[in-house]
Amino acid sequence: MDLKINGKTALITGADSGIGKATAKILAEEGATIVLTDKDQKSLDKAIDELKSETKTSSTIIGITADITKNEDVLYLAKAVKDRFGGANIVINCAGARGAAGDFLDLTDADWQETIEVDLKGAVRIARAFVPQLLEQGWGRMVMVASENAFQPYAQESPYNACKAAIINLSKCLSRAYSTENILFNCISPAFIETPMTDAMMEDLAKEKDISIKEAADWFAKNKRPHIAMERRGTPEEVASVIAFLCSEKASFVNGSNYRVDGGSVESAFG
Repeated sequence: MDLKINGKTALITGADSGIGKATAKILAEEGATIVLTDKDQKSLDKAIDELKSETKTSSTIIGITADITKNEDVLYLAKAVKDRFGGANIVINCAGARGAAGDFLDLTDADWQETIEVDLKGAVRIARAFVPQLLEQGWGRMVMVASENAFQPYAQESPYNACKAAIINLSKCLSRAYSTENILFNCISPAFIETPMTDAMMEDLAKEKDISIKEAADWFAKNKRPHIAMERRGTPEEVASVIAFLCSEKASFVNGSNYRVDGGSVESAFG
């Protein structure tokens, strides 16, 4: 499918693995210039090498380290993209963290702030730095990664639940403010995807129950995510395909929306 993004520049946060990396692969194969960002240069370099070997494309793929919890890093990132490529046309915020989890009454201000800094304020910083570039380009797409937790919150993950719900509201707010400028803002809400975050959760569960990681994932899907109709974890590629569509010219009338890629995990039909 021709997404009509050949020659566009795409900035992807949290891009050294998982959904971010899978999205980068699709967009690169569609002819976009790819700027990956994450906190660790070594992991970025590894992701770039893998993408270049896996994709049949001549697209430019580079990495710039930045910590989205630090405003100075985000400003540096935006300047680097502007100086080298003239600005971003596509911005995808995949960076996120589960953060502190546990009984609500046991979570401290510091626990909440840890999650807020990454999952909410990180998205705010990225939007504040890159929306001006999208406006200058006169064509833009911004996709923020939320979660099923925004619609179907889990009791032990209250900071993450709240931040992901806020991400959807933020995206809607931006869509109301700037969409007459041909800039479209949308969200994607995955559930239980094979990413480093859920891998770590499954590793901890496997140790706790003295079972294999696969057995842990199966147990978790059955007991903690019983509404996943497909009864499995999703893949990064399954999420990335929907993100890529939202970044395309073919999504030209999709704005302020949230797409659930959750295998049926959210029980309500209208959530």
